Amino acid sequence: MNPITHLLVGWTLAEAAGLSRRRDRAVVALAGIVPDLDGLGIIAEKATLAAGWSEPLLWWTEYHHVLGHNVGAALFAAGLGAWVAGRGDTPGDRPGWHIGALAFLAFHLHLLGDLIGGKGPDGYLWPMPYLLPFFATPELSWQGAWELNAWPNIVLTVALLTLTFRWAWQRGRSPLELVSTRADASFVQALRGRFGPPAD
Repeated sequence: MNPITHLLVGWTLAEAAGLSRRRDRAVVALAGIVPDLDGLGIIAEKATLAAGWSEPLLWWTEYHHVLGHNVGAALFAAGLGAWVAGRGDTPGDRPGWHIGALAFLAFHLHLLGDLIGGKGPDGYLWPMPYLLPFFATPELSWQGAWELNAWPNIVLTVALLTLTFRWAWQRGRSPLELVSTRADASFVQALRGRFGPPAD
């Protein structure tokens, strides 16, 4: 699936869980996209292929859906998320283990999305060695997976964007808060200027 769709899935999970702290929402939303860090190898691969290296760095071909798409990476992301979230000492805050569990779920929603909607344009299914680093097999893939640009992925993305806009209007925050609280406030203000203030 598109990285934006993965981010929106994580954000929707954080909002559905009613997380009150920006940091907790960020942890869960980012856990929904972090598996795709193993796709950054495409930069080195494209650069070395374009430069005509006799042995290009095939880091995307060899490591995408391998390094970040497994239970070991999920456990690491959940542990890191729990640590970042902390204890949750303020009333209404969730404890770190709860945020870690939500991060683990967001991570797995990413894997599920790739399993059902991540077929490449060439028909490649991008198998995932889910049990790494403990076992190299089995590799998960599904023959019924649809392509990245297939209508189900587009419908899902539009639905998530619609929900995100609605919650931004109602709750006063959006995924923009992950990069800029000022941009987030401007976005919410624009929505409320267009559709009016939400009912209390």
